[in-house]
Amino acid sequence: MIKVLIADDQAMVREGFGALLAAQPDMLVVGDAADGAAAVTRTRELRPDVVLMDVRMPVMDGLEATRRLSSPDGPRIVILTTFDLDDYVYAALRAGASGFLLKDAPAADLINAVRVVAAGEALLAPKVTRRLIAEFAARPVTDRPKPAALNALTSRETDVLLLIARGRSNQEIAEELIVAEQTVKTHIGRILAKLNLRDRAQAVVFAYETGLVSPS
Repeated sequence: MIKVLIADDQAMVREGFGALLAAQPDMLVVGDAADGAAAVTRTRELRPDVVLMDVRMPVMDGLEATRRLSSPDGPRIVILTTFDLDDYVYAALRAGASGFLLKDAPAADLINAVRVVAAGEALLAPKVTRRLIAEFAARPVTDRPKPAALNALTSRETDVLLLIARGRSNQEIAEELIVAEQTVKTHIGRILAKLNLRDRAQAVVFAYETGLVSPS
């Protein structure tokens, strides 16, 4: 059973999303919160598997709440927004979010988002990845030494990380490297473990921040 907490300052959003998710046989809505501070408190009390986190909330915004809840054994956080993602992609990923969802997305997308992040995957569509790349492209180029952690990766794992950073899906990576999709999943698991990263979203940020891949 996937335990979910919904944090949004609009009661109708909380109630609507809550009813939808509670109707799923594999989900349990354990609570909600109307602001970021309450989201942090209730998450620590109720220990949900997934938190649906609005960006703009009173008392504390969703980005700060995400930052405070981010930990290796913490919940997976999906950022909810009515806004275009450009302003929030990088900040939310750095804060520890596992994905994004627009509030006007179809109901099936919301249900799928909860299942995807609960399974340990990142809800990071190619469109979102491209925007993240654009964020780095706008930054001045600096010569940064690559972190020693990268030395722990095999050449094939490095290839996989590069393709993740380019927004490729597991299937696309498998086709490009001519390996089974399950092999790709195994490589990704090892990459995350060696680099102490939570999920695919953090892997993308890591690849660009360390200069492993450039946004050309």
